Amino acid sequence: MLEKGLVQIYTGDGKGKTTAAFGLALRAACGGHKVLVYQFLKPSSLEMGECAALRNCEMNIKTESLNIQWDMSKSFSDNEKFCEVQAAIKEVLEKIADAAEKRVYDCIILDEIIFCLSKGLARLKHIKNIIERRNPGVEIVLTGRGATEELIKLADLVTEMRKIKHPFDKGIGARKGIEY
Repeated sequence: MLEKGLVQIYTGDGKGKTTAAFGLALRAACGGHKVLVYQFLKPSSLEMGECAALRNCEMNIKTESLNIQWDMSKSFSDNEKFCEVQAAIKEVLEKIADAAEKRVYDCIILDEIIFCLSKGLARLKHIKNIIERRNPGVEIVLTGRGATEELIKLADLVTEMRKIKHPFDKGIGARKGIEY
């Protein structure tokens, strides 16, 4: 069990934030820690390679996702959908704060929560609540583009993935087993 859990942030416009977080999840589980990976805006209906791999092995990693249909290109302009997702995220963050306080998990990964925060779907006060209420031995990992200075100040470790070159720029789409 960890004596001192830290707060980690993986941010930036480069590829690899979720991949790094899942690598940490595997390492933590192999170290005997209970892990929760909560994926915001990546629905369970999207067959993510990392989630499929976890289902096929006996690791102490639980994956969950927001069960609301969300279209990254259309839903931001739909006020009703935006408010629905915002309320669902708030509810999930409150449950995660309780789990962090009770140390239900030793490591909690909030995948894409920083993106949600940058777009107004999540509020900083709810993320701060998780960090402040957590058991001292709980590790918190936040991923997503757009980490603010205020959020960065709450972290112990911040890594910025910086895009130098990306296949999307050439029109090459996401590939199953590589990008998802």
